[in-house]
Amino acid sequence: MNVISAALTAVADFMWGTPMTVALVGTGLFLSIMFKFRYITKMGFHFKNTFGKMFTKGEGEGTVSGFAAACTAMANTIGVGNIGGVATAISMGGPGAVFWMWVSGLLGMSTKACEIILGQRYRVKYDVSMDEYLCDRSFVMKNAFGWKKGAAVLAVFVFMLGPWTNAVQTQSVTSSLEEAFGINPAISAAVIAITCLITIAGGLKSISSTMEKIVPFMAMAYILAGIGILVMNITQVPAAFALIFKSAFTPMAGVGGFAGATVRDAIRYGVARGLYSNDAGTGYGIVAHAAAKADHPVRQSSWGWGEVFLDTIVVCTVTALSIILTDSYITHPDITSAQLTTVAFREAYGNLGSGFMACAITVFAWTTIVGMYYSCAKSVNYFLGDTALNKKMTPVYMIYFLLPASVFYWVDAAELWAATDILTGFYVVITLVFIYGKRKEIFRLFNDFWDRFIPAIERGEKPEKVAYETVEKR
Repeated sequence: MNVISAALTAVADFMWGTPMTVALVGTGLFLSIMFKFRYITKMGFHFKNTFGKMFTKGEGEGTVSGFAAACTAMANTIGVGNIGGVATAISMGGPGAVFWMWVSGLLGMSTKACEIILGQRYRVKYDVSMDEYLCDRSFVMKNAFGWKKGAAVLAVFVFMLGPWTNAVQTQSVTSSLEEAFGINPAISAAVIAITCLITIAGGLKSISSTMEKIVPFMAMAYILAGIGILVMNITQVPAAFALIFKSAFTPMAGVGGFAGATVRDAIRYGVARGLYSNDAGTGYGIVAHAAAKADHPVRQSSWGWGEVFLDTIVVCTVTALSIILTDSYITHPDITSAQLTTVAFREAYGNLGSGFMACAITVFAWTTIVGMYYSCAKSVNYFLGDTALNKKMTPVYMIYFLLPASVFYWVDAAELWAATDILTGFYVVITLVFIYGKRKEIFRLFNDFWDRFIPAIERGEKPEKVAYETVEKR
C-alpha cells in the first residue's frame, strides 16, 4: 500500500504541478477578460437570475427548472470538497492555500459558465428510453467536433472510472461518524449505499426534487454553524485573514505540529482543492445544466456564478476560518480531510460540534454521490443511445456505481484524494480542449445574449430564440 500510495501521489503531483495550475488559472483569466468580467462584476444580474428565481419553473425547453438543475450540480460542488478538501488544502499547503482557492473560484466562474453554455448548446432529447434532455462530455465531443469513436471511448472511461471517486465521500463519512459517535464504518457505508440507491432509482426528476429540498437547507445550516465559530473568535478574524494573504505569497514556517508549507504547496493544493470543490473546468457543469429549462444558454450560465460563489467564496471560507481560528491544523497535524474539520467544530462547540459535523458531512457526501451518479449515468446513456437496452441497463449500472463507495471506504484519505486528483485532471484536460475548441461558438452565444437578447427584453420585446448550427440528432 505504501508503494501504491507513493505512486498515486507522484502522478497526482505531476498532473497538478505548474502546467495544470497555469492552464486553469490562465484559462479562467482569459475567459474572464473575453467575458468582460461580467461573471464577477454583474453580481446583481446573476443573483436575480439564480437565487432570485429559485422557485420559478423557467422558460424555454428542458426537463427540469434551472434551479433544480443547479441543485443537482451543487450536490457535486457543495460537499465533502468544502469540508474535507479545504482541510486537506490547509494541512498540506498551509493557510495560504485558501487564497488560491478564492482565485480559482473567482476566475472559475467564467470557466464553469462555458461548461453550462456547452451543455445547453449541444444537448439532445431522448424519447425512447427516457423523456429527458441530456448532454455530457461525449455528446459535446460528437456533436461539436464530430469525434464519434473518441466520444464512445470517453463515455466508457467516465462510466467505468467515475464511480471510484465516491470512495472519497464514504471515507469522509465513515471516519467522521466513527470519530463523533463510534459507529462501525461498515454500517455507515451500507446505509449510504442503500439510501442512495433508493433515490437514484427514481431518475432525474426524483434526484432533482430531492436536491432542491436538501442542498439549500444543508448549505445554510453549515454556514450558520461556521459563522458561530467566527463570532466566538471575532477578535482573531482579522489576524486569520492576514495569515491567509501573507502565506499565499511567502513560505509559512512550521509551528506546533504543522510542518510548514512553501508558496508552491499553497498554490498547488489551493487550486487543486478549489477545483475539486467548485468543479470549474471538470466538465460536470456540462452534464448537470443540460436538462434545465432556459430561454437562452447564457442565462442558465448565471448558475455558474451562483454555484462557485456559494461554494468557494462562502462555504469554503467558512470551513477554512473554522480550522484556522481553532488552530486545528497545528494541534492535530496527523489528521487530514473531513476529520480535521470535525475536530475544529468540536474545539468550538464540544461534542455537539463533532456530532453536527458528522451529520453535515454525511448529508454533504450523500448528495454528492447522488449527483455524481447522474453525471456518470449520462455517459452510459450516450454509449447505449436512446434505445430499449439503455433503459434495461440502468438498474445494472446503479449497482456497479455504488460498489466503490460501499467497499473501499477504508482506504487512506491521502490515497483517495490522489486518485481523485488524477481522474479530475483528466477531465480538466478534456474540458479545456472543448472550451478552446468551441470558444468562437461560446463567445457568439455570450455576445448574442448581452447585445441582442437582453436589450430586446428590456425594451419590452419578445426576442427570437437563439440560433444554433445544425446538430445531428441521436
